[in-house]
Amino acid sequence: MKYDLDLNKVAERIKKEKAKLVCIQLADGLKPKAVEIQEYLEKNTNARIIIWMGSCWGACDVPVEIERLNVDLLVQFGHNDFIYGKFYGGNLI
Repeated sequence: MKYDLDLNKVAERIKKEKAKLVCIQLADGLKPKAVEIQEYLEKNTNARIIIWMGSCWGACDVPVEIERLNVDLLVQFGHNDFIYGKFYGGNLI
C-alpha cells in the first residue's frame, strides 16, 4: 500500500515552529518507513528527528514519556488526516 505522507508540509511546519528536536510517531503499518521519514526531514530542516517506536493506536495515543526529552514538536502519522492541537506546552501536528 502506498501512502502520501506529505513530508513537504511536515518539513515546512518544523521550520515554522523553529523546532530543534522533533519526535515522529507512526502507526504500525508505517513504521517500515521510519528511516526514510527521518532522513528526509533531517535533510530538509535543521531539526534532529527521533522516532517513537512504541504504540500508536490513534490520535489519543500520545507518548507521554517524551515529555522528559524536551521535544519541541510531535508529529503523529496515522491512517487519517492530521489533527492540529497543543501538547505539553509544545506543538502537536
